[in-house]
Amino acid sequence: MSFKKSLKMGENLASESDLLSMISEYLKFGEFEETARTFEKEVKRKGKPALKSAGASRRDSKIISIYEDFLSSFNDGDYKVFSELWAKNIPPEIRDFDPVAQKLEFYLQIHFTIYPLKSPLGSHDKAEFDSRITHFRHYLETRGAALSQTTEFLPFYALPFVPNPMVHPSFQELFQDSWMPDLRDRMEKFLTVTLKASNTPRLLALYNDAGKGNKEAIQQMQLQLTEAERKSAVHIRRFAKLQADHHNLIGVTAELVDSLEATVRGKMISPEYLQGVCVRLFSGNMRQSAAQSLDFTRPGTASSMLRASVAPQRPKDVPLLPSLDYEKLKKDLLTGSDRLKALLLQALRWRLTRSLHGEQRDTVLQAFISNDLLERYSNKQKTVLHLIKCKNEIVRQYTARLINAFASLCDGRLYLSQIPALLPFLLDCLKTEEKESVTRENVLAALQKLSLRRAQQSAMIRDGLIGWLVKELNDSDCLSDYTLEYAISLLMNLCLRTQGKKRCAEEAKYVLKVLTELLGHENHEIRYYVNGALYSILSVPEIREEAKQMSMEEILRCYNKEENPELNRQIEFIIKQLNSATIPEQEPESDDEEDEDDDDDEEDVMEADLDKEEVLQPQPKELSGESLLTTEYLGIMTNMMKTKRRSCPPSSRSIDEPLQRPVTPSSHKNTIAGGEGVYPVTRQRSEDSRFSSRPATRTGSRPSTAESIHQTLATDSDCWRSSVESGLMGSPERHVPAPGQTTNSVQSYSGHMVGFASRPKIPRTPDSDAGSAGRSRLPPLAPQFSNSEPQQSGSRPGSAGGSSGRPSQQSSQSNRK
Repeated sequence: MSFKKSLKMGENLASESDLLSMISEYLKFGEFEETARTFEKEVKRKGKPALKSAGASRRDSKIISIYEDFLSSFNDGDYKVFSELWAKNIPPEIRDFDPVAQKLEFYLQIHFTIYPLKSPLGSHDKAEFDSRITHFRHYLETRGAALSQTTEFLPFYALPFVPNPMVHPSFQELFQDSWMPDLRDRMEKFLTVTLKASNTPRLLALYNDAGKGNKEAIQQMQLQLTEAERKSAVHIRRFAKLQADHHNLIGVTAELVDSLEATVRGKMISPEYLQGVCVRLFSGNMRQSAAQSLDFTRPGTASSMLRASVAPQRPKDVPLLPSLDYEKLKKDLLTGSDRLKALLLQALRWRLTRSLHGEQRDTVLQAFISNDLLERYSNKQKTVLHLIKCKNEIVRQYTARLINAFASLCDGRLYLSQIPALLPFLLDCLKTEEKESVTRENVLAALQKLSLRRAQQSAMIRDGLIGWLVKELNDSDCLSDYTLEYAISLLMNLCLRTQGKKRCAEEAKYVLKVLTELLGHENHEIRYYVNGALYSILSVPEIREEAKQMSMEEILRCYNKEENPELNRQIEFIIKQLNSATIPEQEPESDDEEDEDDDDDEEDVMEADLDKEEVLQPQPKELSGESLLTTEYLGIMTNMMKTKRRSCPPSSRSIDEPLQRPVTPSSHKNTIAGGEGVYPVTRQRSEDSRFSSRPATRTGSRPSTAESIHQTLATDSDCWRSSVESGLMGSPERHVPAPGQTTNSVQSYSGHMVGFASRPKIPRTPDSDAGSAGRSRLPPLAPQFSNSEPQQSGSRPGSAGGSSGRPSQQSSQSNRK
């Protein structure tokens, strides 16, 4: 007999012995004495494993251990341990409804509150006493509220507001030598009766616990099902409307194409026909007014009305959220119970994620920053940021979620970048948390968003994050989609830096192996980041040589036969980079450019994933979320509104080329899914339209096929527009001015050098002086075609390398068009 079989047989015998013992125990508990004796005889006769008679003694020893833990925590004044024991070992029906238990709990709360004042040492711990007073006040407002009408306890409701209870006549009894021993005796008697009473047979306990767990799970799933059905109904209605609009647009488009063909043949379009087309395009109540009041013979009328009909409107009269007492908040985040800390972290995150776009969310964020919520300027040894290292898993998770929410906003990233201890904390947490924990997912996402800032990029590279990421991505099948996308996009962002490429060159073969394997991953969302990372590191000669030795080109050719034409063309760019003989001249050491050349020009995107899978659910009548903040932490004039920095759109990039600027997965998805409906609005849009619509997130809709990605991407490519005019739709060539020429001259240049040789410096604010007279205040919704090829002057390069001059205002405007 093999060792494994004998081991399994031993386990089965032990399990059978336990099961038979539980049956015997239950029969005796139910006083089925004759049945129990017959059962034991039959067990012996059939040669079954001997019954374990130590069940009762084991339970007794467990009860004794719990009993001693109660006494020890009582004598030591450890209210946290005592509270956990009380909640775990006293049945809810006794704890919540038995008058004796409620009164005893009230006096025990008093004992733990005044315990620091009874310290034999000469000086009392004032901070500890204040913390316990806060805890006692919370108890009085929640569980202790039921006894507020009892004369016996009424005086003790004033205890939190008495400066020195030791000298107050109402509380002298509490400080007498006999009070604490008497209370201990009462507690011992209560525990003796209660713990014995709850001593049910193991079989019955298993049955009760399983049923209770199933009921709770069923209730939770029913709630989730109801919510899912509600959301499904909403989405079905939205889909039906979108589908109807889509069919309408297809029909109108077909008619307009016919009209254009007729115009080419010399036929005129009548105003009545144009009026009919526009009425079909207008939505709802605009149709009547459009049909009656518009003069379609006037040039520009129809197009202006169409743009106005889809122009997003800024929400009006959005109320600001109430001010908060941030000093009290920060104090309770440090000294409160773990549950209170988690509830506060959740409420603060919800205030940020659930606030409305625009002034309301900006005010919330600026209030957090101006009141130094994460205690950037604190000199204390322990700050709110240290909660990321808390022993309680939920507190750690909710701290990471809050930091991730901060990092989702541009000003939030700026605030986080000013906290020196943040990056070491996050990196340590990233490497110590379990692989699939929500905490690690949020820490990774926060680091990825912080990697948009150059100083943080440099610090991550110095701390060896590239090596850790490559090691994690080598086992990509064990990673969730969320972790995988943020890990590879973070790696790409770091690989765009010169120092990042050098780190990759140290283990070139390993890095290339991992990246090429990811090209075939079933999650196609990551291909853009893999392509960007490959293109970037292949600018290093050592890595190119290693890639050639491992037949990289043949590997890439295998992935160049897929349905997505954009990804296929990106592969072509990578192959050209692989076979290039030289690198761009005088590639700058970009790591020294820490002053202002950040790539943090992303739109603010608040992901739905920030609030997914909430593990903390409020108990009945327990305050949570905004009600907790406004009930317990209302402040005065702590909201500080600041003019929000308007982020600039990314520089135009041919969609055929791999990514060369740091991005986040959520913002990149908005870009590739936006098509003509995104960029024409966002490139020069006004402040009013900026916060009008929430961008898509990971959990929202995505382009699901290569065809849909191609359709949405192709409409936004500047190179595509120019090639339409010049008749070079399928040509691999692009036209840009040579470095020494004026902006009016055009020279043919190799397509694979245009996208990667330089990255224009992104302006931080829209042009206020130059060129403002020639632009309308409202941006056009349709693409604007110029009469010449796209112009691109020598510009200051970013992490991808290039020439070092700053672009003129004229060239930056042409890049945006």
